[in-house]
Amino acid sequence: MRHRKKGRYLGRSPSHRRALLRNLASALFLTEGDFFFEDEEPYIKGRIVTTLAKAKEVRPLVERCITIAKRVLPLLEEAKRLEPTAPRNSEAWRQWRQSEAWYEWNKKMAPVVAARRRVLRMLGNNKQAVEVLFEKIAPQFVDRPGGYTRVVRLAKRRVGDAGVKAFIEFVGRNDRTKQRRAVRPEFTGQPSQPTEVSVPEASGSPASTDNETAASTDRQTSVENSES
Repeated sequence: MRHRKKGRYLGRSPSHRRALLRNLASALFLTEGDFFFEDEEPYIKGRIVTTLAKAKEVRPLVERCITIAKRVLPLLEEAKRLEPTAPRNSEAWRQWRQSEAWYEWNKKMAPVVAARRRVLRMLGNNKQAVEVLFEKIAPQFVDRPGGYTRVVRLAKRRVGDAGVKAFIEFVGRNDRTKQRRAVRPEFTGQPSQPTEVSVPEASGSPASTDNETAASTDRQTSVENSES
């Protein structure tokens, strides 16, 4: 029985499994980054395709990293407002370094640096993925309390072992919105009654011709009877 065992082994040792999840999370973050060559660009930004078990297993790691980065965004914005515009190691920058503004900036940046180092350990020292996470991905989910990713199962299985394929992606970009149905029109007025239109019969119609023929026949019959 599988008591007190959580997660999926994925057919790997613990160290191999941790490395796999780190690589998957870093690959998902890097799809939102800038690419210098066209062949390196992802097919769809913010999405990677893998097996269903791996996608479900890496999802908590991705969302945990986004939550850590999102919590320190207000402090990062305040620290950026305290930074000087002078270039580094210039005379103005050295004066700012000795002022009270630097101490305030240091207080704001301390939690940010700690969060960056924590995420860096979780992603296996992938600095580029951490940079993309803090600069581009986390600001997209400032007003979202959770549920930053979705896992969608694909119909076509993987070639070889016929494994169930799925993709994991960030929400908010490729969302399928439901289309609202058109409002049924309402008629408040009373329906109009159909009017009868009388069409006069034409004089040369077959019915009038038959009547005239019958009348002439009756007159001839009455004349013959009177002569006899």
